[in-house]
Amino acid sequence: MQLRIVHDAPESLRAGALVVPVFSDGRLEGAAAAADKAVGGALSDALQSGETKGKLGETALIHAKDLPFRRLLAVGLGERAAFEPFMLARYAGAAVRTLGRNGIEEIAIALPGEAKAATVACGAAIAEGAITGTFEMSIYQAKPEKPLAVNAVAFLRGDLDAKAFEEGVARGTIVGEAVNFARRLAVTPSNDMTPTHLANEATGAAKEAGVAIEVHDADWARKEGMGSFLSVAQGSAQPPKFIVMTYKGDPSSKELLALVGKGITFDTGGISIKPAERMEDMKYDMSGGAAVIAAMCAIGKRKPRINVVGIVPATENMPGGRATKPGDIVKAMNGKTIEVINTDAEGRLILADGLCYANKLGATRIVDAATLTGAVVIALGHAASAVVANDDAFVERFLAAAKPTGERYWRMPLYEDYSDQMKSDIADLKNTGGRAGGTLTAAAFLKAFVGDTPWVHLDVAGTAYLDRGFPWSAKGPTGTPVRAFLALIESLSS
Repeated sequence: MQLRIVHDAPESLRAGALVVPVFSDGRLEGAAAAADKAVGGALSDALQSGETKGKLGETALIHAKDLPFRRLLAVGLGERAAFEPFMLARYAGAAVRTLGRNGIEEIAIALPGEAKAATVACGAAIAEGAITGTFEMSIYQAKPEKPLAVNAVAFLRGDLDAKAFEEGVARGTIVGEAVNFARRLAVTPSNDMTPTHLANEATGAAKEAGVAIEVHDADWARKEGMGSFLSVAQGSAQPPKFIVMTYKGDPSSKELLALVGKGITFDTGGISIKPAERMEDMKYDMSGGAAVIAAMCAIGKRKPRINVVGIVPATENMPGGRATKPGDIVKAMNGKTIEVINTDAEGRLILADGLCYANKLGATRIVDAATLTGAVVIALGHAASAVVANDDAFVERFLAAAKPTGERYWRMPLYEDYSDQMKSDIADLKNTGGRAGGTLTAAAFLKAFVGDTPWVHLDVAGTAYLDRGFPWSAKGPTGTPVRAFLALIESLSS
């Protein structure tokens, strides 16, 4: 998609459609007021009649065939007092999806006056949303029923500071492309998205972004002592890959942030096999790994002053003849032994060695992301991701950085009780602690492989993919937590 910034008066702009913001108070200002005057008050009439109420993402389309813009689309931004810059991503996404499904190729989007208070953030959000709004699930359809036609978007800068707005749009373009890259990786079915293919995708994207990458095989992992990771891989005919991406933005610093992502390209549950219903969704079980890969490529383009390593242990979890069995005992890289109670609790097994390797590389902070537990959906639904951490200062830094992105995170406790549940009678640990507190016992298991390094764990099982879409976004993979990763990196680098 082509994005550009223009300084034209909204009523004189030539485009297939002009998009203007409306709030729920119905008061029209700036570009919205000018456009309403051009269409003879039709937008005011729609607001006064209640046909549109300005709710976030709500749209109202008005035809204006005798004007330079052929259509006027009003998109709601909700309560004016509650406005935050990230809402402009949803505003732009709703515009692209609504107009794109109506066959309109070129559109112009105006910003509200509230953008003046945070021009960079608003420029970033509106560019991000225009790009993420184009993502569709139909990548395997020869002829999608309603393809999105929008291929060019002009942003009406108005009286916003030109340099600040351009800076924001540049950032938002990179973020939007990274989110869509993670979504494409996640939605690709597992017969195409094998561990080898995931590693190849990461390699190609890393080279384009100027990020160093190493892809290691099972023999390397064996020499490193990664018995926990390899225990999951041994049931599959597809070879595992251990992906390590490195960005050195501050060579003079000893600080190193590690991002560790679960890369299960398909999860049958192994010998503890899952029910057949909805098992097709287990192609999404590498969403954490996809987010790490996409975020690493984005920082290669953004070039923040910080050192970051991205680690993605990638494998399938299959019930083959060599598969790990319930009751087997495996040894992780740090020497801890693990009794495998349930082979469907495999994500924590591969993350264990990923976290150990992050420490071996000298990580001073670690964030992991995984579609780890069904229990998190019971706890938080699909509204937020769970956050568990061993360091108050670091988790508060993460939460503060993530909040403006629009991704929701909720911190949960890490009491010693949960670690007690993970003690085994025969080994150092067991990989499940029963139904009670499943999200938190899983986090307690991971804690055993972090050591004293400040660490934040993100369980995104309820947010990495959704069964329904929104006006601004298709259903399916969401790209969570790419935005939060990038926001944290920028916070730490500043």
